[in-house]
Order: sequence, then C-alpha cells, then structure tokens
Amino acid sequence: MTTLTQATSGQLKQIHRVGSDAVEKVLAEFGLDKDGAQRVHARGDEFAEAIRVATIASLNDLSVTDKFKDEEVESTYGYLSGYTKPNGLTTQCNRLRELFSGLGFANLDLLGSIEKGEVALPMNTEGWFAILNWIKNPTIFGATYGEALQKVLDTIKTTRNGKFYNYRDGQLGPERLRQSKHTEKFFRELAEAQGNPDILIVAAQFGIRHRGRSVRRAREVIVSTSGEFGLGAFAVGIMILTHPERLMNYDDLWIDCAGDEFDDPDSDVRFVHAPCFDFNGGEVWFGTNTVGYADENYGSASGVVPQS
Repeated sequence: MTTLTQATSGQLKQIHRVGSDAVEKVLAEFGLDKDGAQRVHARGDEFAEAIRVATIASLNDLSVTDKFKDEEVESTYGYLSGYTKPNGLTTQCNRLRELFSGLGFANLDLLGSIEKGEVALPMNTEGWFAILNWIKNPTIFGATYGEALQKVLDTIKTTRNGKFYNYRDGQLGPERLRQSKHTEKFFRELAEAQGNPDILIVAAQFGIRHRGRSVRRAREVIVSTSGEFGLGAFAVGIMILTHPERLMNYDDLWIDCAGDEFDDPDSDVRFVHAPCFDFNGGEVWFGTNTVGYADENYGSASGVVPQS
C-alpha cells in the first residue's frame, strides 16, 4: 500500500478557488429575488451545512483513484435488523468483559472524553466501537491472529445458540490468514496512542460506506482516504458480538473484512481472498470471497483514526 502525502497549500487554494467560483456561478444562474436571498441568509447555518455535506461527498468521490472502478455495483442493502449506531462504549466494554473472562479495561480517560463529547467523531464513521487488543492477552486469545479469530467465532456460535457456520473451519493458521500490513499498522498505532489497553476504542463503520464495492475496490478507496483502514474478521466479529442486531436477517447488508487477507491454495495467485460474514438460513455464516468480487449484498467495514 502506498503512503499518503498531504496536499500542498497551493493545491488546497486551487480547490478552494474552484469551489468559490462554482458557488458564485450557481448564485448568478439561480436568480434569487431579494426576499429569497434574505431567507437563505437567515438560515445561513443550514446553507453552510448543506454545502459542507455536498463538498465532502464530492471530495470523497473525486479524490479517489479509478483503479478497479469497474468493481462497483449499485446497492440498496443496509441495516435492516435494527442497528442504527453503536451502543455506548461502557455498555460495549462491559459486554466484552462478560464474554471474555479476565479481560481488563479501555483507556478510561479517552472513554470519558468521548462520552462527554470532547472528541470529534471522524468523518466516514458511524460511531465508536470497543475492539479487543488481542495481542495484549495471549492467555485469552492465543498467540496468533488466527487463534484470536477462532476464539471470537466460537463465542459468536455460543451467543447465537449454535446458529453459526464456519466455512473455513481449521483453515485459520498463519499460512492461510493474515492481517493486511495497512490494517496492522493502524491497529499498532492505535494501541500505542491509547496506552496499550485490553480494549481499544475505534471510530468505525459497519459496511454501508463501501457497499457494492469489491474488497479490492474498497481497499483502493480506503488507502486514498486519510486515516482510514479496513477492518479484519477479528474486529468485525467483536462488533457483531456487541451489536448482534447488526446481522439477523437475510436482507441485512453482509460484511466484507477488507483488513484481512486469506490464501486459497487452489488459486493461481496467493492471498486473493478476504473473509466475510453473511446471514443465511437463520444463522451467521463465516467464509471468504475473492477480492475482485463485487456484489450488492456486501460492504467492507472500516475504521478511521482521529486527526488528533
């Protein structure tokens, strides 16, 4: 993955000039009368917010490389089963400590600041999620990423009363499953910034931002977006444990795990699959898809590191 270089002040001024010229042109073409102009001015905050939202959407679209652009399909799938945003962090952390005996805490200073509204939620996220720092606790989760994931999958099966099927059972060793370097780097930085606690606090989204995109296309968008990284099956599994209502219906948006790479030995190219979570036949399914597979049913989950 390439390292992003910040835009220069000159580039930003050029974009600002283009945007200013566009607004000026629209105002000239729209033909507001005096009373209409006054009403817009009186609702200046709403006007500014509308411009902000439209600008963000346009920048997100236009600033991303066209690589694998053809691996996107229209999707209307979303969060059907009742999930709208993450539960409170304290609620999530308490649930994780119930599920995994011996687990410690998150960074309480950061948690308190977030709950007081002192930390801004990064763009392109739905809220704050509690994600386990598996490396910190090998006695609970094992020594490898695959062992940690297996522990989470087993817990999902238990909490779903056995209604869970793992299509990659026995295939999660390090020779088959690994985190992407991009995702591994961001989780390492998050752990260091938060004082290496047992529970990490991550701003994230549950898949809808990248719905309809192949994992390969989603990764291109992710690495083009400052601070964004794909979430792997371990993190997504934890999110499902703390938010079971996210995946309870066949028509829920299914979840690609763009932060992981999976090797199918029958493929001519190594590590061109990625894990995913589906819901079918009344149960959660865990499996893998090729990274070039674009389907309206799927969206890649991702996290974003706060700017400060």
